[in-house]
Amino acid sequence: MLIRSPFTAALAGAAALGLLAGPAAAQTELRITWYNDGIEGEVLRDLLDRFEADNPDITVTIDTVAYKAIIEGLPVQLAAGEGPDMARVTDLGGLSQHYFDLRPYLSDPAYWETNFGPFLEWLAPADNPDAIPGFMTQLTVTGPYVNKTLFEQAGVEMPDAGATWDDWAAASKQVADALDIPIPLAFDRSGHRVSGPAISMGAQYFDADGEPALVDDGLKAMVQKLYDWHDQGVMAKEHWGSVSGHQYLGANEDFANAQVVMYMSGSWQIGQFEEQIGDAFDWWAVPAPCGPAACTGMPGGAALVALKTTEHPEETARVMEYLSSEPVMAEFYGRTLFVPAHLGLSESGVDFATDNPLAKHALETFAGAVPTISPVAFALQGYPFNRVMFNALISRLGQAIVGEMTLDEAYARMTADVEQQIAERLRGG
Repeated sequence: MLIRSPFTAALAGAAALGLLAGPAAAQTELRITWYNDGIEGEVLRDLLDRFEADNPDITVTIDTVAYKAIIEGLPVQLAAGEGPDMARVTDLGGLSQHYFDLRPYLSDPAYWETNFGPFLEWLAPADNPDAIPGFMTQLTVTGPYVNKTLFEQAGVEMPDAGATWDDWAAASKQVADALDIPIPLAFDRSGHRVSGPAISMGAQYFDADGEPALVDDGLKAMVQKLYDWHDQGVMAKEHWGSVSGHQYLGANEDFANAQVVMYMSGSWQIGQFEEQIGDAFDWWAVPAPCGPAACTGMPGGAALVALKTTEHPEETARVMEYLSSEPVMAEFYGRTLFVPAHLGLSESGVDFATDNPLAKHALETFAGAVPTISPVAFALQGYPFNRVMFNALISRLGQAIVGEMTLDEAYARMTADVEQQIAERLRGG
């Protein structure tokens, strides 16, 4: 809001000159808590510099933190009634009680409904389903990358589309053994990353009444594979075993250093791999391997949301409207190599700023995977307590892999964790 310095015609001389030489507007400082997968923070800063040039009454500071701080630190901060004006989050529904509804401050709410409508459902709190808290900075799809160069050097054929997880695990182990690569297959240590393969194996995550039911035969089938692969040396115990609980741990750096044959992660790595790997080797995105129920990854992404902790709702809405506008979104997606989460741009297309055929292939692969995503995966991504299920899955599976409990004990603890933690959240604990 522009605040003009008070003065009257009676002021003269040096006093008047001093006032006239002072700032024309008092600035409102807004803060965004942000994490990076690749270069998107640099792109955001560039875009905000332009916004500030056109809106001198607002400055926006980007506080860049590690992803772990977003999933572990930010919820604690918000629960204590503290936090920034905006934040980039991935626990879309789980933090929804802290989101600020921008709708009353937006000049054109219909634009948001038209272009972000399906994803607004992931963000809206249960007590305000029509809220517009923010927008998706990208749509992500989980899926694997393979080091195609290693397959060629080892003389091993890559499995075709429609291949199973067993096919890919066997082929990756064959390549690793032939070339002395330390890790045949790596998954991000994340319940979200495991869930697509589990759904492919038949996991439903919910019972017939729509209530959470994490452990079933489909989930057990995928968990057994992961357990066996760690035992057989297909996956490295040192990776998941280096952290505990539900801590996230990626394998992107190992893959970028050609220490991994196949890496289960997702579309958000494209920009980073183009920057880090370039054409050092052929990093090749492949369709999600199949199980008896589906060949699916998990949808998801990160959202930039306004938070109730803001003391400047009007200014926050101005920033959000600028960043969500179609031309700004087109540039953001194009420069970051993110799959658009904007329906208008999905239809019209984005001019991606890359000449790297590997990046282009990856973008096409992940964008093409969206129609194959299982309805179970979409339902799970929109479930406000999905983080509870993801955390229970990965923490107890991790304990089983390192020998702290049996798989049967892990399944029982997963179920108990989900029941207890959802009950606590429903009580407000």
